[in-house]
Amino acid sequence: MDKILGLDIGKKRIGIAMSDIMGLIAHPVETIDREPEHKAIAKIKEICNNNNIKKIVAGLPKNMNNTLGTQAQDCINFTENFKNEYEIIFEDERLTSKQAEFILAQTGHKYTKDKKLVDLKSACLILQQYLDRK
Repeated sequence: MDKILGLDIGKKRIGIAMSDIMGLIAHPVETIDREPEHKAIAKIKEICNNNNIKKIVAGLPKNMNNTLGTQAQDCINFTENFKNEYEIIFEDERLTSKQAEFILAQTGHKYTKDKKLVDLKSACLILQQYLDRK
């Protein structure tokens, strides 16, 4: 089985997580700046190429009423940059940031001073949710 990449795509940053080779456990990779976008795209593709990634699970921030808003459309648009090279799967990411903040607070991390921690943990949660379901 191949590793799977997980993305938490935000307006400022992108959290990146990766599964183990068995597809059981998500672990954090890094958080990158979204801008300039061409550099973010190149970095994600580099990570994919270096780890033989064929599938990307991207968090889709649906509204609480299950509709797609502007942020969800932004995520869909961003993943268009990868659809010719990788299988793209969207995972509902409602409340993952709040869940990530709670987990970080419980473990004593000062996430309020480093929002990259929240993005990174959110990427892990998105990917782990997908892995657990499959």
